Amino acid sequence: MAKKVQLDGKVVANEWVTSSYFKMTLSFDTLPNILPGQFAELRIDQTPSVFLRRPISIHDVRPQTNQIDLLIQKVGDGTQWLSKRQVGDLVNLVFPLGNGFTTADMNQQTVLLVGGGVGIAPLLHLGRFLAQNGSKVQFLLGFRKKADILPLNTYQAVGDVLITTEDGSQGEKGFVTNHSVWNNAQFARIYSCGPTPMMKAVVQAARQKNIDCEVSLENKMACGVGACLCCVTQTHQGHKCVCTDGPVFNSNELPW
Repeated sequence: MAKKVQLDGKVVANEWVTSSYFKMTLSFDTLPNILPGQFAELRIDQTPSVFLRRPISIHDVRPQTNQIDLLIQKVGDGTQWLSKRQVGDLVNLVFPLGNGFTTADMNQQTVLLVGGGVGIAPLLHLGRFLAQNGSKVQFLLGFRKKADILPLNTYQAVGDVLITTEDGSQGEKGFVTNHSVWNNAQFARIYSCGPTPMMKAVVQAARQKNIDCEVSLENKMACGVGACLCCVTQTHQGHKCVCTDGPVFNSNELPW
């Protein structure tokens, strides 16, 4: 695993993609190796109400240009500050942090990547990595309604994209676990990131089909390096820090 570094990234783009999500592109002089599922801690400067860095998933990675994309949901003062960064501004990151998804044994295998909300963010880097290494990738992405759907062209360039909306305004109606893809599910592995109730439902569906499943937890984090213990989660092996032992866990490790 690559050693974590602290670097200033230069903002080369920062655009709203929906009413509550924006995508920030950062450029670096050099870029460490970033595994799918790892994250960054972003420093929030000159904001008296924000004392701690903000953990953000790595959305996409372009090693050839030393750039990364971050897909961020505006939820408070920290992400509000990030949304206002202009081209040329610097943002300080500590990254790559955490353990990523298991990908080594997925060559020539068909895999399903299931996401909801901001949990779809790390699935793009994961899907691209898997596809480049010979996997057949399918995305299953859930939203509340059509207006909430994020731009999907980058996902569609990687694999098939299936959609559910809770109100049926686009794709199949219901939650991700209601999608017809589960009727004849034949996947070597399922990867999931999103709200905990969604991931628990995905884990149960995977177990019914006897399919290996990995989930990326979204516990609240402060330090990102295992010092503050605020992101601890219960596993069958005892309590573990999501930021250092995860954020990715095999579903069999969790008492779900």
